[in-house]
Amino acid sequence: MAHTDPHKPHELERRGLLFVLSSPSGAGKSTLSRMLLDADDKIALSVSYTTRPPRPGEIEGVHYHFTDVATFKQMAADGEFLEWAHVFGNRYGTPKGPVEEKLAAGCDVLFDIDWQGAQQLYQEAGPDVVRVFILPPSIDELERRLFSRAQDSETVISDRMSRAKAEIGHWDGYDYVLINDDVQACFEKVRQILAAERMKRRRQKGLIGFVRDLAAS
Repeated sequence: MAHTDPHKPHELERRGLLFVLSSPSGAGKSTLSRMLLDADDKIALSVSYTTRPPRPGEIEGVHYHFTDVATFKQMAADGEFLEWAHVFGNRYGTPKGPVEEKLAAGCDVLFDIDWQGAQQLYQEAGPDVVRVFILPPSIDELERRLFSRAQDSETVISDRMSRAKAEIGHWDGYDYVLINDDVQACFEKVRQILAAERMKRRRQKGLIGFVRDLAAS
């Protein structure tokens, strides 16, 4: 008969999950991603490769791995990316190795990617992927946020607004859809989704053995 220490809570090992946050530019996915990383030490950001130049304050290996087009194309040809996409004239890709290592160690991986990347990621790693799409409360509010960031020219903002409407059309390819009319309230919903997904039976390694021992004790 198996025996367990009644004074010591049993902690099951858990396989990590791939947690995707997508939204049109300005709807809040990057802000929500930062909030989640600050609040939860069991999730790590997937650091993508990109061919675009660094923006002020961005650090190599922290925000992105910056590379040239030729190197990126070779990595894609060699199958080194879980997903990659061409966005606003630049390429972005998720390297396989670091993600697989984190998953095996039971660490969740956060992806701040668009719908193309989310779709490819799901095709590659289906059961491990949880997809959350963030909507703005209105198109007018989305445009206001883009202008208030003061990062882009009017031409770039116009391009982002056109792309935003196309991206919103892919909302039904996600597991969860949230409206970000209040960033703190939206963040709490994101955390609730993550907590529930972590508890799903298929992610609890050793659960069958634990229940078997429990029933036999």
